Amino acid sequence: MASPLTLAPERLSDAPLADALIAHAFGPGRLAKAAERLREHSAHIPELSFVAWIDGRAVGCVRLWPIMVGATPALLLGPFAVDEAERSAGVGAALMRRACEAAKDASHAVVLLVGDEAYFGEFGFSRARDVRMPGPVDPRRVLVRALTPGAADGLAGPVRAAPLVARREAPVLALAAE
Repeated sequence: MASPLTLAPERLSDAPLADALIAHAFGPGRLAKAAERLREHSAHIPELSFVAWIDGRAVGCVRLWPIMVGATPALLLGPFAVDEAERSAGVGAALMRRACEAAKDASHAVVLLVGDEAYFGEFGFSRARDVRMPGPVDPRRVLVRALTPGAADGLAGPVRAAPLVARREAPVLALAAE
């Protein structure tokens, strides 16, 4: 029997574990990326950011950050990291779905990320054609997902950090590992 996968909102005490997963997955080069410019003077939203646990061990994480795209409020998804040993076990898919579900439940309408459309397209992300990230980034890797119908229609403009939104509790989910 597979150990259950639990997804829980990131707590303050989880931050070092999530940071370690991110550092291991992306290395020091992550700090030079354009998305990091948006994160360096902001804070992720803990109730919309999740840690994946198996047998009491943190095996993955995803964070959401408040941003503005032009005049439109949105969320930036990332970093998103999964322990190497769990990368084909559905942990990443569970984290991605849970983060987007929590964002929608909290009345957010748009999620943006920088990543591979071949992977993130499975979760409803597609190329954001008229969105400009700060710093150098391949525009083909800037992806958007509308959480409500039409929310990303006409999305355009520069991306900048936004103030942190009000906290909201998110439930812990226990899932069977795939």
